[in-house]
Amino acid sequence: MAWMSCISYWFDEDDWYDAQQRANMAQVKQVGLLAAGCQPWNKDVCAASGDRFAYCATLAIYIYQLDQRYNEFKLWAIMSEHKKTITAVSWCPHNHDLFASASADNLVIIWNVAEQKVTAKLDGTKGIPASLSWCWNAGDAVAFVSHRGPLYIWTISGPDSGVTVHKDAHSFLSDISLFRWHPKKKGKVVFGHTDGSLSIFQPGSKSQKHVLRPESLEGTDEEDPVTALEWDPLSTDYLLVANLHNGIRLVDSESLSCITVFSFPSAAASVQCLAWVPSAPGMFITGDSQVGVLRVWNVSRTTPIDNFKLKKTGFHGLHVLSSPPKKKSFSSESPTKNHHMSSTSEAVPPPTLTQNQAFSLPPGHAVCCFMDGGVGLYDMGAKKWDFLRDLGHVETIFDCKFKPDNPDLLATASFDGTIKVWDINTLTAVYTSPGNEGVIYSLSWAPGDLNCIAGGTSRNGGFIWDVPRGKMITRFNEHGKSGIFCIAWSHKDSKRIATCSGDGFCIIRTIDGKILHKYKHPASVFGCDWSQNNKDMIATGCEDKNVRVYYLATSSDQPLKVFSGHTAKVFHVRWSPLREGILCSGSDDGTVRIWDYTQDACINVLSGHTAPVRGLLWNTEIPYLLISGSWDYTIKVWDTREGTCLDTVYDHGADVYGLTCHPSRPFTMASCSRDSTVRLWSLTPLINPLQINILADRSWDEIIGNTDRAVEVGASPLLCGKVSRDIKQEVDKLAGNPRGRKLRWFSECLSPPGGSKNLWDLVAVIKGQDDSLLPQNYCKGIMHMKHLVRFRMSKAQELTTVKMSKFGGGIGAPSKEERLKEAAEIHLRLGQIQRYCELMVELGQWDKALSVAPGVSMKYWKKLMQRRADQLIQEENDDVIPYCIATGDVKKLVTFFTSRGQLKEALLVAQSACEGNMQTSQCLESNGSADFEGNNMEDYTELLHKVSKELSEWYFQDGCAVLAACCHLAVENIELAMANLIRGNELELAVSVGTVLGECAAQATQYALELLARKCMTITTWDLAADLLMMIPNNELQLVKLCAFYPGCTAEINDLHEKCSLPDVEECMQLAETAQEEGNIFESIKYYLLTIEPEKALPIGIHYVKEQISSSDWTLDSVCPFLDLLSFIRTEKLLLHKCSEFRNELLILCGYIGALLAIRRQYTSIVPALYEYTSQLLKRREVCVPLKIEQLSEELDAWRACTQSLNKSADELPPTPPSELQQEIYATLTSRIKEEPLKVTIGPDYVTGSNLPSHSDVHISCLTGLRIQGPVFFLEDGKSTISLNDALMWAKVNPFSPLGTGIRLNPF
Repeated sequence: MAWMSCISYWFDEDDWYDAQQRANMAQVKQVGLLAAGCQPWNKDVCAASGDRFAYCATLAIYIYQLDQRYNEFKLWAIMSEHKKTITAVSWCPHNHDLFASASADNLVIIWNVAEQKVTAKLDGTKGIPASLSWCWNAGDAVAFVSHRGPLYIWTISGPDSGVTVHKDAHSFLSDISLFRWHPKKKGKVVFGHTDGSLSIFQPGSKSQKHVLRPESLEGTDEEDPVTALEWDPLSTDYLLVANLHNGIRLVDSESLSCITVFSFPSAAASVQCLAWVPSAPGMFITGDSQVGVLRVWNVSRTTPIDNFKLKKTGFHGLHVLSSPPKKKSFSSESPTKNHHMSSTSEAVPPPTLTQNQAFSLPPGHAVCCFMDGGVGLYDMGAKKWDFLRDLGHVETIFDCKFKPDNPDLLATASFDGTIKVWDINTLTAVYTSPGNEGVIYSLSWAPGDLNCIAGGTSRNGGFIWDVPRGKMITRFNEHGKSGIFCIAWSHKDSKRIATCSGDGFCIIRTIDGKILHKYKHPASVFGCDWSQNNKDMIATGCEDKNVRVYYLATSSDQPLKVFSGHTAKVFHVRWSPLREGILCSGSDDGTVRIWDYTQDACINVLSGHTAPVRGLLWNTEIPYLLISGSWDYTIKVWDTREGTCLDTVYDHGADVYGLTCHPSRPFTMASCSRDSTVRLWSLTPLINPLQINILADRSWDEIIGNTDRAVEVGASPLLCGKVSRDIKQEVDKLAGNPRGRKLRWFSECLSPPGGSKNLWDLVAVIKGQDDSLLPQNYCKGIMHMKHLVRFRMSKAQELTTVKMSKFGGGIGAPSKEERLKEAAEIHLRLGQIQRYCELMVELGQWDKALSVAPGVSMKYWKKLMQRRADQLIQEENDDVIPYCIATGDVKKLVTFFTSRGQLKEALLVAQSACEGNMQTSQCLESNGSADFEGNNMEDYTELLHKVSKELSEWYFQDGCAVLAACCHLAVENIELAMANLIRGNELELAVSVGTVLGECAAQATQYALELLARKCMTITTWDLAADLLMMIPNNELQLVKLCAFYPGCTAEINDLHEKCSLPDVEECMQLAETAQEEGNIFESIKYYLLTIEPEKALPIGIHYVKEQISSSDWTLDSVCPFLDLLSFIRTEKLLLHKCSEFRNELLILCGYIGALLAIRRQYTSIVPALYEYTSQLLKRREVCVPLKIEQLSEELDAWRACTQSLNKSADELPPTPPSELQQEIYATLTSRIKEEPLKVTIGPDYVTGSNLPSHSDVHISCLTGLRIQGPVFFLEDGKSTISLNDALMWAKVNPFSPLGTGIRLNPF
């Protein structure tokens, strides 16, 4: 592994403190991502290959990948290098990982999708590459063409690399709308033109230019562009062509004749896109351009076989994916073929199809892109959406704001002319404005619950949109055609709205349009903001570099104050919500300035952005916290007291325009950008140790304060806003012990959306709260098992699965069927019911068979029902549900749902069975004895827990640890719920919830408190760490570790000892010496660590551990406590030159024991790295330990061989079985490792946001060499990175950094 080359020797003794400061992670955590929609302007902007599909927004490419385990597609990467509109994308037909894209800045890029990186770039192409495609005849060549040609071919590598021009394909008379290479005939290519004609070229034949125009256009100048073009996968010459108005034709490229013209149900229908269905020969689908109708065709019929209306808006693009691989049951044949190569000649139709189903749709998924930016994956066989990303913005999002009376609703305004309102819990669009407004630069919610939004546009003035009614109710056009850059509804007076514009005016009007003030500026006005403390004061930002403040209570149109200092135009201005008279401004000079209105002065300049500043946001609780967004793609968080930047966020892929947060959730921020995404962030880590003060039940003085105290330089963060004051008032009103309520209210205020409210509702239900107190939206979340069926029943939506309709019969039914039918009728008349049933089954007429089967016997009917159910399960057909329920086969149904990833459905069925709503098999046969019932109930409860666990795991690996915990709380599995919170590093939430739940969560709460105390050992809050540890019973050992690690002078150390009820330093020395004389090793280590010479503990402890490991019957539990204790030695002592030998031995032993602990806790991703780390240290350092490099690699190989079947994915080859020696080594390992006593530690860590791709912040893990997805942790050299998940797991099993420096890792 390359990273091991940076295993360093020790630092200088003075340098370790700086290194410890460099080891860190981002303070601003990404917790949500709203992906963009698919752009509607260019043709080839969606593509698919194997188990991935891609689509383009304007500036970025979104790649979705199939998650084999849950059979669903997930956002895998966002790739953005293009600075202008992407014009086309194409997947490499020979290599599933390569992908090409072109853009309007004359750039073609080749990407490696697996590694999410650029592998080649072609800059400065001649003409804009409007259409692009991999060449089928060459390994790595990409062809691209601009509007009139020529066709350029770029060979990416090899001896002939470079760009050549196709010798024939040039000098066209009409623009090219798209082109397609033939997948089999080498070098054959067809172009579709905007005049409706085709041009066909193939080596060795005469070029055919501008041929095959639709007949109705012959001899006219009318244009009818070619909208879609695909070669028939079964033929070398046939080609399917769609023209916008003239519909679809199948043409022969050799004889240049039209073979079939397909006819549409209505003249109004026009085709925008088409695709062949690889799994069904001769079948293709089309998408209409006006309405979202998907039509299914077969080349043997001129009319569609079927039509589905999928959406109101028209199609833009279509691609057929070969069906996602079935779950685990199918054999590993060749990988899924690429969609172009759909040589369906090999695709034999499944044998079970009878003739009358000849035209039924094969299993297949269509990637559908729509004109409104919607993107979805439609399951054609099941006729339902597997995934629909509806209503995404397709262009720059200029502004975003939370609804004043609802922190769950966020509005966004975009260049695409719409305002959309999103539910940020589900990240789905709830409302969208009518559209066609040109560009919308700015939006502002009406105050309170008025449910209206004001918008400002580039050319159409301003408007007020009534959101629930979906209507524009007022328009403002006082600025004429000039753009309105900012619109602001007054927070204090709902009748007034301000707008500022390129015409140099800031206009204040009433909502019915009466102008109150017109403030003239010398140049364009870009920003305005109403003061939060004075309803008559407004500030503006102007192109003349000045900030002005106006007072509306006077009739003067002159500003009260003008602030000068910026060296370029001022864009936004924002008043502080907490400090009267303080405002900030962002400018094109890259700075943010803080102005004090009362002093007439600039009191601070925040420098750090390298481009113009746009977004600005003051925090509503912490008075000095300010956030800015810039054209340099970053978001910066500032402490305005000294002008320091606390954190920089690099995840957006383009200019950051809007920033917003809601006062009742003050530490959840939303940002929007030119990259067309909205992202949600948690700012809570910035206010440490505030949250821990609340957990440790510190006095109100250390939690809430006034603004003056909070803005003193160096003061700890204090909450100063209205929400925190309201919580304090409510808590003070409560009688008795209000701690539980206080923890819940603060937790909801500080936690981001994503389940914390749901979690607290479930805690309340478990604690016996009355159901009438549950909030209205409780039934939308994860409900407690006792409510699940009741709430679902009341909505009468027991199972909302899509039913499938049957297709019409084929042409002319075969005589064999006729004969069988006749035979069946005879048998029936003869009373041979069973024979009749069997024939009906053979004919596929199950309903008839089942309706008379009880005439044979109930037993026969049940058998028949089960046969039908088994068949439907094989077909993955939803019709199986009633069969399983009627025969009481709950397990079969739960397995069916689980295998398809429909875990919520499975949960509902299992819960219904637990409540006795299902007729079980026994009851059907006899009246059933009570004994059966009991057994069944136990089975069902076990089933319910199993399904909850699956659902929880699904949420957990989706980066939603809190919702995963909710699934376990719903079935009152408190231990696993706590484990999810701890493994998701939601430690503060775990302690809050655990404290309220009490005894049943005690063990997990104590572990979470220990980890939190470790977190407090980096920030200078040692006494707070002591307070947390004092909340644990039997806490002496934990307090010893804390005091041992504390780096103060002797007097300070003694003070901490006193607080922790431990003897002072001198007494510890005496106790240590006594213990050593008595041969009590653990006690002597413990007390030496508490003295001023803790290094004396090293030889004693290390000698003991080495002795243990040398014996044959040692176990993990016999050495762990000693190493764990030793690892808390003060860093500056461990790094002393005289300790280097002991330090190296300690690092090696901790590395090895860490690897074994990682195996015990199933931290599979870091086991190899820990072994590798230990081997490298053994190789590079002079040490004498009873470990050999060969032994380590044998153990690692044995572990891999014996656990590979558990860790492999579905599509890998079957593993080679472990050898006898490997089995032996692994057996010895497991006998040493034993069971993990602390259940909450088992299973890998996965924090919120782990699955959210970054646009532009690329880090490579020094443990794996792969790109890190999700949060990153920087090691102490300030350069090396590992994923936060790996850092957390590493620190839990080996406290020392992977760089081998002896510095402790603290990622908590």
